[in-house]
Amino acid sequence: MDNITIRPAVPSEVPGLLAFWSRAAEGTSITDDEAGVARLIERDPEALIVAELDGLVVGTVIAGWDGWRASLYRLAVLPSHRRQGISKALLAAAEDRFVALGGRRGDAMVLEDNRRAHHAWAAAGYEREDRWRRWTKPLTAR
Repeated sequence: MDNITIRPAVPSEVPGLLAFWSRAAEGTSITDDEAGVARLIERDPEALIVAELDGLVVGTVIAGWDGWRASLYRLAVLPSHRRQGISKALLAAAEDRFVALGGRRGDAMVLEDNRRAHHAWAAAGYEREDRWRRWTKPLTAR
């Protein structure tokens, strides 16, 4: 972990981050395009956190803060770099960000069918909250 750099993403990395997620993340979202990710970085330059090793992005997490809720998305690590503490370092950076901003609870979006992710989130101290379900409605045609 000494060689890993944890830092905010920059706009020039957007195409590479989309390619990274296609290899390292599960599922896709309506906002998984260059415009959507660029808009995130422009609106909140510290929200998209990357883990970098020797110039290669090996992990990401989005730590979104709207002034009320601390939301976690896109925790992903390259398969070749898993089980090395990268997700732990990313979550620590996200949680530190939330605490500094006044956040009181981190909420993670986790796909129901992604059992590997369930174990990772549980190992990080997160608990499934069954009384809530996400309801969505696309606001634009894709």
